Amino acid sequence: MKAAGRPNILVSNDDGIHAPGLTALATALAAVGQVYVVAPDRERSAIGHALTLHRPLRVDSLGPRRFAVNGTPTDCVNLGILGILPVSPDVVVAGVNEGSNLGDDVTYSGTVSAAMEGTLLGVPALAVSLVEAGEGADYGPAARAAAELTRLLLRDRESGVRLLNVNVPRGEPRGLRLTRLGRRVYSEKVTEQRDPRGKVHYWIGAGPPAWEAGEDTDFATVRAGYISVTPLHLDLTSYDGLRQLKPWETDYGRASRRPRGPSRRTRRT
Repeated sequence: MKAAGRPNILVSNDDGIHAPGLTALATALAAVGQVYVVAPDRERSAIGHALTLHRPLRVDSLGPRRFAVNGTPTDCVNLGILGILPVSPDVVVAGVNEGSNLGDDVTYSGTVSAAMEGTLLGVPALAVSLVEAGEGADYGPAARAAAELTRLLLRDRESGVRLLNVNVPRGEPRGLRLTRLGRRVYSEKVTEQRDPRGKVHYWIGAGPPAWEAGEDTDFATVRAGYISVTPLHLDLTSYDGLRQLKPWETDYGRASRRPRGPSRRTRRT
């Protein structure tokens, strides 16, 4: 049940239960509603939307409404909504991620996937990331932005928006802009190295990131000092593709049904 009509908020991340961004987020959201934290027991960055199906999951209680799970961010949100919480959350908030989740990165991000899992289970959600986070980063502005956007998302339930990807620039933001996902210009490479025993190993993602130009993209917006808010949806259907490929429905198998002429080996009489 809700505390005095306040919303129940499920918080998770992919940086782990002890990450400073998670602590800042939970603290800021306490002014919005009743906060429940269910997060991985260790860092699970770039794990995508992985769900653990082939081993049991263990949950450790670390304090009031605070749980660590030996699984993925998706596991945490799934368990929180369907299993371990005594209430049904009204919203899922994932973050504050240490580093950006811009453009194509949303397909890899454990933070964004945690929010996606909430949406798949019928709960509106947002993923929040701090751009250029690192040693000594101040997560306060990003956490406060997350709290304000959570209020707005809960207020405007009738909008139909169920999933937001939020990126906050380092320092005090100049404001907020609604954006589209940018496109990464891939310069990433695989680096081959040898360990002290001579065995080959590889590092993925050694190239510097670059992005397409476009003032309305999430990347350009955070570079200009604004909070980027991108509404996402989980319908991956290409509707242009449906229209373009409609003739396939009649063309499929047509060649195999076509009458064949006489075989070249047939003896003529």
